Amino acid sequence: MNKRLLPGFRLGKYMINDPLVLAPMAGITDLPFRRICKRFGVGLMVTEMIASRAVDMGRERTERMAELGADEHPVSIQIAGSDPEFVTEAARWAVGHGADFVDINMGCPVKKICKQVAGSAMLRDEPLVARVLEAVVAAVEVPVTLKIRTGWDDQSKNVERIARIAEASGIQLLTVHGRTRAQMFHGHACWEDIGRAKAAVSIPVIGNGDIIDGASAREMIRISGCDGVMVGRAVQGNPWVLGEVYAAITGRPIPEKPTAAERWAVVDEHMQQLAAHHGIRTASKLARKHVLWYSKGQHGSAEFRQTFQTMTDWQQMLDVAATYFLSLDGHEQIEESQDAA
Repeated sequence: MNKRLLPGFRLGKYMINDPLVLAPMAGITDLPFRRICKRFGVGLMVTEMIASRAVDMGRERTERMAELGADEHPVSIQIAGSDPEFVTEAARWAVGHGADFVDINMGCPVKKICKQVAGSAMLRDEPLVARVLEAVVAAVEVPVTLKIRTGWDDQSKNVERIARIAEASGIQLLTVHGRTRAQMFHGHACWEDIGRAKAAVSIPVIGNGDIIDGASAREMIRISGCDGVMVGRAVQGNPWVLGEVYAAITGRPIPEKPTAAERWAVVDEHMQQLAAHHGIRTASKLARKHVLWYSKGQHGSAEFRQTFQTMTDWQQMLDVAATYFLSLDGHEQIEESQDAA
């Protein structure tokens, strides 16, 4: 057994003993998927990003996005926005919905978010960053955390300054995705920039970007000195990667790859929870995304994807998926399927 790499840290009333965090991903990390991921060692959950103005509109979909499971605490609801009034209202709403922490997104690179001067666009206005953070910290009793990128582009990296502003504003934990907004999800994350943020502040810093297995997690920790690891796109169709990263940072043996029966058990549970949470109509659409990810890299996956992605009947989708995944016993994975965020 290897040495434990990360001791954990305190965040409010919680001791985060296992500092493995599931990244918030729009349309992916809903309650059903978070429940699947929790069992693989995730010590801190974060919901999908919820726009503060959507909270103000009171949409049913927004309420569903904020639904938390009793078994996933400690959990953070992530909000986004640049108007202090709307963001503080959303923060209070998040606490009212059971959030143990409120996470503010200043890292989303999506164009429609940045056009609203939200997400990573806020990094270009440091006084605005301070105003929003100070307002939210003053508005709620729970710890407030922040997720950022390293800057807008290579010419305007300001990760250290934003980190200091965050700490001075009362932020209790910082997550840094080691890319600029201009990079989107291209190139390799700069773990050294995560280390610059870590060196600039005394609050815990979570590293995010290009974690695809235990080895990459160990290397990020070595380079950045981060206090925790956030895993994003690598979990799409592969929550087992969380178990590998968990083992790497806690000094446990790397778990075995799932058998065909174990893989199907997770896929089946995920599909059933999608139906229970969203209703069959929406679950069918989501399953065509998630189930195809689960099949990626598996024997015969191309043929399965071609068939499955055209299906609309829920029971038929369950039956065809069961037949396919249970037939994988004895077949090795045939291609690399990891992408990292």
